[in-house]
Amino acid sequence: MAKTRWLDEQEMAAWIAFLEVSHRVFRSVEAQLKEDEGLSHAQYEILVKLSAAGDAGLRMTALADSLITPKSGLTYQVGRLEKSGLVTRTACDADVRGVTARITARGLDVLRAAAPGHVARVREVLIDLLDRPQLLALADALSTVNGRLREGAGGTA
Repeated sequence: MAKTRWLDEQEMAAWIAFLEVSHRVFRSVEAQLKEDEGLSHAQYEILVKLSAAGDAGLRMTALADSLITPKSGLTYQVGRLEKSGLVTRTACDADVRGVTARITARGLDVLRAAAPGHVARVREVLIDLLDRPQLLALADALSTVNGRLREGAGGTA
């Protein structure tokens, strides 16, 4: 059995700061989207991904992978967006077992309306609080962690 490598004081401070800030940023962004647009952050991300995919849309499995979310949670969120007329789902042309999601014209309108407030909140709670070297260091550090997790070292991708 491997010996436990406990976190030292600096490592614990970094971990606690990461946890606290990630929760605070997420909750703030979630609250802004709910209050201003009636969207969850997950729904906003879905609309962003589908907008970027264009008319082709995205298979639900690809969408789930890109959002790093379980398929069941994605199905629920896409279902809510579909009921609101923001997204459509159809069987895949190449594989009838697969489902493709596409953003609707109304979904694009909602996304365009939501984006300015979302970006303003992201700036308010994160981006504008850091100077350029801090932003670069944060992006570099988080890219390193993300890359390792994508490779499967220490988590699911």
